[in-house]
Amino acid sequence: MNTKLIPAFTIPLAALVVFAGVTGLVTPGFYSAETLNWEAQGIGQDLIDLFLITPVLILSAWMAWRGSKAGLLLWGGALFYLIYTFVIYCFAVHFNSLFLVYCLILGLSFYAFLSFLISYADEPVTGWFSGRAPVAFTAWFLIGIAAVFYLLWLSEVVPAMLSNQAPDSLVQTGLFTNPVHVLDLSVCLPGLILTGILLLKNKPMGRLLAPVMLTFCILMDITIGSLVVVMNRHGIEGGWFLTGIMGVLAIVSLVLLVLHLRALKSSGGELLSPAS
Repeated sequence: MNTKLIPAFTIPLAALVVFAGVTGLVTPGFYSAETLNWEAQGIGQDLIDLFLITPVLILSAWMAWRGSKAGLLLWGGALFYLIYTFVIYCFAVHFNSLFLVYCLILGLSFYAFLSFLISYADEPVTGWFSGRAPVAFTAWFLIGIAAVFYLLWLSEVVPAMLSNQAPDSLVQTGLFTNPVHVLDLSVCLPGLILTGILLLKNKPMGRLLAPVMLTFCILMDITIGSLVVVMNRHGIEGGWFLTGIMGVLAIVSLVLLVLHLRALKSSGGELLSPAS
């Protein structure tokens, strides 16, 4: 991948994410059109974008720009997280002065991630790694996460459909449909399963996507746990048990990610170069 593309995508992305986060936090009543639940989540997400996602995006981009394979994979995970998050901003937050900013962030994230995938679609990525990475365990872990969340979301959605009533989560957020359900059921959970299957078959795309998905899972687990804390501070009772579960999943994902990154070979040629 041409390393010039990494800062070309990352610098405007980081600037826009910071601008959106700061604006949402310092503008009085910025999320006043939302329900109390959704307003609290919006504020919490802005804090996470500022103090977790932006630093991860910038640091991983800097590492990737310097030729680090580990940095490249972390950067891919951060981009996928931004796509997920800003689909929600674009479709589930009332129209406001940041609408075009949300669209720009979503577009930049999507095309940066697409460029990342296209650049390495034909690369022998399996050769990047030694045999020390926990491939099979990681594959079943990703498939297991997908299965658990499928059961969780379907246990909420299917009874509501059969009774022709909106799920409680929609009542609390005031939304027409739950964007998390949409993204997870249609994109993220199938993606985790597909990554797991490709990883079990030791396919290059599976080896490429596994650290990306683990990075995404870590960031999302931290986000969910943090949002529960923010909601409680706004007087909304949250599930502390859920926070604990997300913490465990984040730790397991982090351990697996570290093992995969440590298994990256330090030799074997530059995979990133300004001229590539």
